[in-house]
Amino acid sequence: MNGEYSERSADSSCHSLGMDVAEHIASISGEGELLARTAERIPLDTRVPTCPGWRMRDLLAHLGYVHRWAAGYVAEARTEMVPRPDEVELLRLAPGDDELIGWFREGHARLVSVLSAADPAVRCWTFLPAPSPLAFWARRQAHETAIHRVDAQLAAALVRDEEPRAFDPRFAADGIDELLMGFGRRGRRQAPDGRPGALWLRAADGDGTGDGAGPAWAVGLGAEHTEISRVQVPAGAGAADEPAGRYCEISGPGSDLYLMLWNRKPPGALSVRGDPALLEAWRGEMRIRWS
Repeated sequence: MNGEYSERSADSSCHSLGMDVAEHIASISGEGELLARTAERIPLDTRVPTCPGWRMRDLLAHLGYVHRWAAGYVAEARTEMVPRPDEVELLRLAPGDDELIGWFREGHARLVSVLSAADPAVRCWTFLPAPSPLAFWARRQAHETAIHRVDAQLAAALVRDEEPRAFDPRFAADGIDELLMGFGRRGRRQAPDGRPGALWLRAADGDGTGDGAGPAWAVGLGAEHTEISRVQVPAGAGAADEPAGRYCEISGPGSDLYLMLWNRKPPGALSVRGDPALLEAWRGEMRIRWS
């Protein structure tokens, strides 16, 4: 999704789903290390199928810059957005292949260190609602790094016999929530063809908390705007009764749902009921910059 970034105030609707700052930082650390190890095992000119036009070196250059970009806001308590190069310039400025993986590792390590040492009350610029700037940056970079780790492993799958590692239900539910309740609420989004409808999305394996309820989200696509909210589905509940009007209900393992919503996996592994055109229209419109 496009649109200008702006500072957003704390908003309980975009609080993390049961994950805290320390857990998000741990995820950044682990996912970044896994990405770097993947890059070390394949040629850097390997195509990244989920990032059209990119090779593995471009993925490392992009994420290496984003990690430094994010760390700078927290480390220097920057309260305004700082001008940055466009993507073409960013990729051009990256070091050569011999130094690239080491450069990526340095930026990744600095981000983890900065976030780990940060004052919980630090004030800096953000671009989505969050309980605090530190909570925002830890969560955003956890999912930024995780999705690009999948990109790296999908690239590796072209030259090696391996598949991307699935996410645990708790992390996947948190990532779905950030995408929908954060990015999904930005800007003005209308129903495809101007015909209102509703998307119902459910992580059928729960959120990993064992509380007997599975996370779910309702996306109401109106003629002029979109409304998105969290709902709760009792454990063991079957498909909802068919609602009136145009709808699409999508359910399945949280990891598959998370990757599908980020356009890293097709809907084939999920249960899709109703009008699939609504889902495809949503997926086609959700394009996140810096992700």
